[in-house]
Amino acid sequence: MDQTIQWFTEQLRSHQIELSEQQLIQLERYYELLVEWNEKMNLTGITERDAVYEKHFYDSISLAFYVDMKSKRNIADIGSGAGFPSIPLKIVFPHLQVLIVDSLNKRIGFLKHLVDQLGLQDVQCVHGRAEDVARLPQYRDAFELVTARAVARLAVLNEFCLPFVAPGGVFASMKGASLSEELQEAKFSLKELKGKFVQEHELQLPNERSERHIVCIQKIGPTPNKYPRKAGTPMKEPLL
Repeated sequence: MDQTIQWFTEQLRSHQIELSEQQLIQLERYYELLVEWNEKMNLTGITERDAVYEKHFYDSISLAFYVDMKSKRNIADIGSGAGFPSIPLKIVFPHLQVLIVDSLNKRIGFLKHLVDQLGLQDVQCVHGRAEDVARLPQYRDAFELVTARAVARLAVLNEFCLPFVAPGGVFASMKGASLSEELQEAKFSLKELKGKFVQEHELQLPNERSERHIVCIQKIGPTPNKYPRKAGTPMKEPLL
């Protein structure tokens, strides 16, 4: 076992997450495909192996330190980019049913190829704007856990993500900086979209020591019919 893998498995083991040989093979293949496709299209600015394992894989899986993934049945990842955090979470918790939504068709092409190459089951990759996809009955108010990683400010993200969350479910927003200011700004959108702030978790990446914050928001009722507004509106006119 090389140093990167040894470091990675030890870090996860300290959070009671054990990886099998098969899971480690899948993660390594993910890394290879990410770097290979990144030469053709812009998927990530991080391609050095140690950095991918820490800033993408470890960072994605860190959600499981605060949310009990074993008890979750399905997860939606909104604006997933190169598959973070949902694909590393799916590799570690293979029982999860995953929906990935991204507005760029080229990225969806990469994700479909990735899912196929890694032999993952129950992963749907949907090309579309979150505002449009959240209107489809099969996805609306349907997911126990919805996540987005550094996509937009919380007031905007709430409108992108909360319509996917089932009442009683959780939206986990994964960010770099502290969200206290964004939480203040997002109070109205939370009320409108039937969300309730539960907790903010803070961690540091083990080597790089950069801050990460995860805000957990509970859905307390079905999404009102008028939300989300038409594609593009939440970004231009956030619910403030």
